[in-house]
Amino acid sequence: MAKLNLAVLISGSGSNLQALIDACKDPDYPAQINLVISNRPDSYGLERAKKAGIPAFVVDHKDYAGRGAFETALQATLSEYPVDLICLAGFMRILTADFINQWPNKIINTHPAKLPDFGGEGMYGEHVHQAVLDSNAEMSGASIHYVIPEVDQGKVIKQETVPVLPDDTVETLAARVLEQEHIIYPEAVRMIAEKRT
Repeated sequence: MAKLNLAVLISGSGSNLQALIDACKDPDYPAQINLVISNRPDSYGLERAKKAGIPAFVVDHKDYAGRGAFETALQATLSEYPVDLICLAGFMRILTADFINQWPNKIINTHPAKLPDFGGEGMYGEHVHQAVLDSNAEMSGASIHYVIPEVDQGKVIKQETVPVLPDDTVETLAARVLEQEHIIYPEAVRMIAEKRT
């Protein structure tokens, strides 16, 4: 069976990228990473890609006049490789409907809560964990979902629950949620490759 060709888009440390790299080392894993793109030149994820022998590129959003020009450059880089699925892994840019509609059901994202709770515009990273703590919720979690133009509204592929502990801080909750993201992201990609979602 042909492997699913992945492009992974990152902005930061690339720990979810690393989880995907590690999963792809298994010869039986049904996907392979063909390229990594970061919108930030200082992203440590670029080093992770290079160490794994994966082509890595910077498409710095600051080099472009607006989102349209940035996404045109992003699309040009993606078009140089076979890509079946784009994995947003800590990619800190909101993509426009014009870009998303070029890749229907072919972009997935990770979100550090159990969607539909704590999703939407402005809900990312530490903002999510702070909102969870402020709400006195007993549970949080991690979600992998399809990307559609409405932020965080796409179909959920895989979720995991994480308890919120009484003494949790943003940092401790984020760390536990991230551990689950590292587990469920490769599982979600496998489900897509095996047409189980």
